Amino acid sequence: MKKYGFFLIAALLIISGKVMAQELKPFNPLSMWEMERPGNPEVSPDGNWSVFPVTSYDVDENTSATNLFLLNNISGEVRQISFSGSDRGPAWSPDGRKIAFVSGRHGGPGQIYLLNIAEGGEARMLSDLPVGVYGLRWFPGGNRIAFAANILPEYMGDWEKHRSMQKEMEESKVSAKVTENNMYRYWDRWLTDGHVSRLFTIETSSGEVTDLMPESGNFFGLMGGVSYDISPDGSAIAVSKNSTQPPYETTNHAIYLVPTDGSGAITNITADNPANDLNPVFSPDGRYILYGKQSIYHFYADRVVMTLYDTQTGNFTELTGHIDLSTEQWFWSEDGNTIYFLAEDRAMKSVFSIPAAGGNHTEVFRGGTNGGAALAAGNNIVFNHHNLSAPPEIYRVNLQNGNAEKLSAFNDGIVEGIDWGKIENVTYKGANGADIQMFINYPPDYDPSKEYPLVMMIHGGPHGTFGDTFHFRWNSQLFAAPGYIVAMPNFHGSTSFGQEFTKSIHGNHADLPFRDIMKAADYMAERGLVDEDRMAATGGSYGGYMVSWIAGHTDRFACLINHAGVYDLHLQFASDFSANRKYQYGGSPWENFDQLNAINPSQFAHNFSSPMLVIHGEKDYRVPVAHGFMVYNIYKNMGLDARLVYYPDENHWILTPQNSLFWYDEFYGWLERYLK
Repeated sequence: MKKYGFFLIAALLIISGKVMAQELKPFNPLSMWEMERPGNPEVSPDGNWSVFPVTSYDVDENTSATNLFLLNNISGEVRQISFSGSDRGPAWSPDGRKIAFVSGRHGGPGQIYLLNIAEGGEARMLSDLPVGVYGLRWFPGGNRIAFAANILPEYMGDWEKHRSMQKEMEESKVSAKVTENNMYRYWDRWLTDGHVSRLFTIETSSGEVTDLMPESGNFFGLMGGVSYDISPDGSAIAVSKNSTQPPYETTNHAIYLVPTDGSGAITNITADNPANDLNPVFSPDGRYILYGKQSIYHFYADRVVMTLYDTQTGNFTELTGHIDLSTEQWFWSEDGNTIYFLAEDRAMKSVFSIPAAGGNHTEVFRGGTNGGAALAAGNNIVFNHHNLSAPPEIYRVNLQNGNAEKLSAFNDGIVEGIDWGKIENVTYKGANGADIQMFINYPPDYDPSKEYPLVMMIHGGPHGTFGDTFHFRWNSQLFAAPGYIVAMPNFHGSTSFGQEFTKSIHGNHADLPFRDIMKAADYMAERGLVDEDRMAATGGSYGGYMVSWIAGHTDRFACLINHAGVYDLHLQFASDFSANRKYQYGGSPWENFDQLNAINPSQFAHNFSSPMLVIHGEKDYRVPVAHGFMVYNIYKNMGLDARLVYYPDENHWILTPQNSLFWYDEFYGWLERYLK
């Protein structure tokens, strides 16, 4: 029987499938995995309906299932329309009568299926390719669908040849991986098998497939997916893809125009920009392409500026260059006069609008974290919303009065039975007197007359944020539930607080964030909230880097938890993409060596004393697993308290239910050992 530590008692409060009357229970990891996870809505052409995927998990079987649901944007009625457990990526036909989606229900790689919403019945399989497809979009006439696939370019349009080449690769007895590229693996997979990303079209009547990029030998997004749009007349596609060539000393996503006649004569329209250009979207009249532009190629968190490209004149116009927000997920109003977009802003992701002709932006909806916003009937926007105390659901906001309401209720039964901890949003003075925003998550039944143990959460990145978001891996409510106060400071380098604040640690990841975190602990103690003798520092990825840095610079914390953390900056040159590390760290093993070591946690092991829990996954190529082994072994050889939790089948994240439950149990056990 699996042990779930502290929360086994809470789980037993559920009797005969019903929560005992008037009795709320603390949030627990098992409840989190029982929650359903709705994705972003895709709105029908008439705005009356939305289709979206919902993922659910079977904890006992350690599996997941994703199905499609249909939402009436007016009444809020929701019903399930697919049931195979492997359906995703829906797209509406122009007449709103059909939905195309990707499914693996046939037992092979994901293929295109068509479901007739107007007439009902079973979905029919449209494509039958030896590779999985993704990124479906209908052409305006409704007779073709565009899609992306990762293929072997040697197939030369012959899918049977491709099938044969794949089989030969799968049956090969040679396991060696060979490269001369700077980038040869990413996240948790190798990039040496020769696959490249391309766009295709398929005829909805005949199933005939056309390769739109027969000469392309590059990739779209390394984390999967593709960002593109079809012109209103169907003659061209604008797509974001990497423009650099092997050996990939740098990467640079550019916007390409691809003719849809299959000629393959693609054109890079942003070739003059050395940094990324992202997410192209045509204006309703087809004249303009709206996309996001970055300016610093070696700074992944550089501000994204919405930019207009005039297809008639070739001119570029920055729409949000005067706004200190990094924009994303933009879309046009039907008349083309207004552009809506999302942006992180002060630890929340909000919805904004701006005139397409330029000018001042307006906040449409603020609060929590929002995604997948789209225009719907009745002058509304529908979107996916969640916050620190509420899992994702589909919401609607009225553009006239700003009123927002929740439309879906997938998790109401669980949410209403939970004793949630209160959230407080505060600002304190950090390094150099700067204002630092921080969320505080109090435990359930908080008693202000008591001092509580503190769990300091340190976010990854470092250019990220602990925002007002419901996190399914680092969930502050779960950390607070056993009786801890949780602090989430958004230190220097965090996103959503302006370009200069984010950029302030580029070249030195240690100094300012460390000082901000120490001042966060001071703030919590000075308010009388926490017991300074019972404090823990926890973090993953860059957060783990900072945990190791803390270990070498203070004994203030009773214990430390280091998940997938960077320990030795030299070893990070073995990570999946190391080309920009010298800019991020201000040095490298071959130049500015002293600066690199000045911010390298491994150089301060002689100061270690605080007990450390180390967690790492074998398939983590972003922060190679040797980091975890190294800091753990050093701790043990120094005779210090340390515990290692190693996952041979997980990557940078812990993604499966049983492994996650075990992770939380280890997490709770370590805190209880030193804080209780």
